[in-house]
Amino acid sequence: MADRAALEDLVRVQGERVRGLKQQKASAEQIEEEVAKLLKLKAQLGPDEGKPKFVLKTPKETLTGKYGEDSKLIYDLKDQGGELLSLRYDLTVPFARYLAMNKLTNIKRYHIAKVYRRDNPAMTRGRYREFYQCDFDIAGQFDPMLPDAECLKIMCEILSSLQIGDFLVKVNDRRILDGMFAICGVPDSKFRTICSSVDKLDKVSWEEVKNEMVGEKGLAPEVADRIGDYVQQHGGVSLVEQLLQDPKLSQNKQALEGLGDLKLLFEYLTLFGIADKISFDLSLARGLDYYTGVIYEAVLLQPPARAGEEPLGVGSVAAGGRYDGLVGMFDPKGRKVPCVGLSIGVERIFSIVEQRLEALEEKVRTTETQVLVASAQKKLLEERLKLVSELWDAGIKAELLYKKNPKLLNQLQYCEETGIPLVAIIGEQELKDGVIKLRSVASREEVDVRREDLVEEIKRRTSQPLCIC
Repeated sequence: MADRAALEDLVRVQGERVRGLKQQKASAEQIEEEVAKLLKLKAQLGPDEGKPKFVLKTPKETLTGKYGEDSKLIYDLKDQGGELLSLRYDLTVPFARYLAMNKLTNIKRYHIAKVYRRDNPAMTRGRYREFYQCDFDIAGQFDPMLPDAECLKIMCEILSSLQIGDFLVKVNDRRILDGMFAICGVPDSKFRTICSSVDKLDKVSWEEVKNEMVGEKGLAPEVADRIGDYVQQHGGVSLVEQLLQDPKLSQNKQALEGLGDLKLLFEYLTLFGIADKISFDLSLARGLDYYTGVIYEAVLLQPPARAGEEPLGVGSVAAGGRYDGLVGMFDPKGRKVPCVGLSIGVERIFSIVEQRLEALEEKVRTTETQVLVASAQKKLLEERLKLVSELWDAGIKAELLYKKNPKLLNQLQYCEETGIPLVAIIGEQELKDGVIKLRSVASREEVDVRREDLVEEIKRRTSQPLCIC
């Protein structure tokens, strides 16, 4: 045992030496030599019988090289040993890493979790440094554009059901962008940085984007002008067909593949009944480096025309695209798994809803409780407990204040503050008559309901879906 302990100490020391050399960016030959020594020591240890076995993969470098110019928004950290770590920027890269580590080639999933951006917060626009995203992804080898069309259908269904106003989903294809840059004369080395400039066209004018391309990124003015002729176009399938006949763009293999897929995509979107929500927009670039094909972004068309509302400036509310090469970046053998997905900004949706309710001077409902069990006089705690238990057993979402003798006014105010729509009031006279007084918090109307009919009456009144608009 003593010999083994000494050998384990040698392995630990040698492991620290290897990590130190990597942090110092020593030569590859020196690192390989020390790694070989480490492996030799580990071989002498032999198998660890009876000990649990873990498959560990260091997160270092996992996020780098995936986000283009947005990489500056990644939160970089270091652990106690000095290893470079990062808070996750999105849910897509961790998903791709999970597929590679577990050798999965086919999966459909959704995921809601926090992500982090080293950005300037803008609360009114739903922009935070820590926030939730809801992602949906389809991974696997399938016929062209079928998973992509389903993702767009899901995006439209979600945004329609949320009733946050009219929206438009812009679509483009990274292959069309790359082909367009090539025929316009953009050097290969500048494709991604120019792509990031084009992606700003939804926020600033073409002249500002052109000035950035020429003044900051060194692009020739005539090349920028040629790009401008293309990226200011948008439309539907007719624009796709028009570009398929473009004498220059149609000669580029990448662009031709992208246009062919977009034409097929519009056919599927028409069958899904959402083609009127989709716009082919050549200015959509999506600055993330991992996209390889179709890309899309949902934006509100305009502030909803309701009296008293302020303009809502939250930008895009959902986005996504195809990323066929990302899984291969994490696979030791570079095996690719085609993927497509979408991401919805949860806080941005909340910002829209909250601003709208505030403009209409409506309360934000903070509970799902359907009814508060209240009492009109003192010494009725037992009756309140009996009634709330009956309602719980019947599947009614009910609650009561945690006081023996709460004042009726306080109970009613609690309902108004939290958005509870109904109050079931117990009084001495109601107990004698075998009824419960059911009060609507909004209208303040009160009716006597027989106790045996109370559950059905509450269900009837609360069965209408809650509109958040």
